[in-house]
Amino acid sequence: MTNILIVDDEARMLNLIELFLKPHGYSCVKVNNGHEAIQRIKKQEFDLVLLDIMMPEMSGWETCEKIRSFQTLPIIMLTARDTKADLIKGLELGADDYLTKPFDEDVLLAKIKAVLRRHRNEFQTEDAHLLTRGSFSLDYESYTLHHGEKQISLTMKEFKLLEALMKKPERVFTRQQLLVMVWDSSFETEIRTVDSHIRNLRDKLRSAAFPIEDHLSTVWGIGYQWKV
Repeated sequence: MTNILIVDDEARMLNLIELFLKPHGYSCVKVNNGHEAIQRIKKQEFDLVLLDIMMPEMSGWETCEKIRSFQTLPIIMLTARDTKADLIKGLELGADDYLTKPFDEDVLLAKIKAVLRRHRNEFQTEDAHLLTRGSFSLDYESYTLHHGEKQISLTMKEFKLLEALMKKPERVFTRQQLLVMVWDSSFETEIRTVDSHIRNLRDKLRSAAFPIEDHLSTVWGIGYQWKV
């Protein structure tokens, strides 16, 4: 059974979400603050966390950051705030998705299924030297990208960019996250460097007749994602 930890300071919301999830086979544990959520995660195994942002004492932002310091399980943020800045902040802190209150039951269920599917795909057994997503494969031995019979050599930065995006397909990465992951820096490197490298990478793959348009996707105002 899939175990979900629901974190919200409103008892009504905790009970409503549990009411949505239980008929679909999800086992729910409900807590009303970030401190208890962290302790539960350290003692018990969960498949996913539904985490409210606006909580007293420890906000969802802080709770998410603390969970990410020791655990990689998927996190979906729940909030009444829907600004782009909030979405970006959640992604930068390590959230996998974001849902605005009030939300539709079907949308919540669809997001949970999608996040769990992406997370489980990351841990599927693969050839030791290949990272395969759909019809594309990254080769760690030759630093090349393969699509069918086509093959193209990549620079180290191009390879690391594709690796970061393809490891978590459908997840949106901010430019800041990619700077840290690929350039090992969030301060010394200009953030538009990411845009420049993505643009050059797209041009390179197009020239090699790789069908890249449907996969290396821009999420305007936020960053980039790899679509399967």
